[in-house]
Amino acid sequence: MLRGVDQRCVPGSQVDPRVTELRSAVARLRRQLAAHRADFRDRGIAEEALATLAGLAAADRPDIPMLRRSLLLVAGAIGSVSALGEGLRQLREAVDLFGPSPKV
Repeated sequence: MLRGVDQRCVPGSQVDPRVTELRSAVARLRRQLAAHRADFRDRGIAEEALATLAGLAAADRPDIPMLRRSLLLVAGAIGSVSALGEGLRQLREAVDLFGPSPKV
């Protein structure tokens, strides 16, 4: 279950629960994308952006602007692939745990 943005490390725990949620969401979507047999034009972009997200999630304090940028790349690349919609939604929610998107 996703946690609120204000929830931080649990006493005695070393990892911020938001980071744990992000790692899970990235891994889940990577697995879903790998299992999706149909080829689509921007698959390489999605795979690269997910690899970037995995690298960012490996850090204890991920770079939030880079998280958002990578999320946008993934969304743009796989947004029309309905089979991956739920995984994309979960990834967006995990990134949103780090705070609201800045107003433009």
